[in-house]
Amino acid sequence: MNRNLLLALAFAALPLAAQTESQWVADQSTLIYHMSHPMHEVDGTSHAARGKGLCHAGQCDFLIAVPVKSFDSGDTNRDLHMIEATRGAQFPMIVVRAHFPQSQTAFSTVSADLEVQFAGQTAHYTNVPFQRTAQGNEVRITGTIPLTCSDFKIDRPSFLTAPIKNEIPVRVDMTWHAQ
Repeated sequence: MNRNLLLALAFAALPLAAQTESQWVADQSTLIYHMSHPMHEVDGTSHAARGKGLCHAGQCDFLIAVPVKSFDSGDTNRDLHMIEATRGAQFPMIVVRAHFPQSQTAFSTVSADLEVQFAGQTAHYTNVPFQRTAQGNEVRITGTIPLTCSDFKIDRPSFLTAPIKNEIPVRVDMTWHAQ
């Protein structure tokens, strides 16, 4: 094979092999939990999540935090009861740590391992898929974290003696920029 062609192929592969360090900061966020009850469905939304991330040596580590009291379901009484049921006064922040291989930052789907601290408990989720859309220096991440009440030892609130479903998935929509 031609020596110049071999050199060209080697240089083309360098970006794949060389993992550069990058730091990320969350610009905007929308987190929506979904609660289901036989009588009604409820979504609670927060735009208060903050986050930072670092990709280095082939690994990306992100930290996201959101105040429990920042979720709004449109019903103040329900929101206060949610804070009470999740022990939000004692544990006011939900903290998510995400870890994934840096090589995935080149793909449209990132599968992250998550550690979620909520209501005084920690739960782990593996290979949670997130869609990744890059535009200039910004990256938008969307996906769903499959939380359940039992993962965090939350007594399921009830309405008319029927408890909510155990599943409380959280949809994530965040925009990040490189520093």
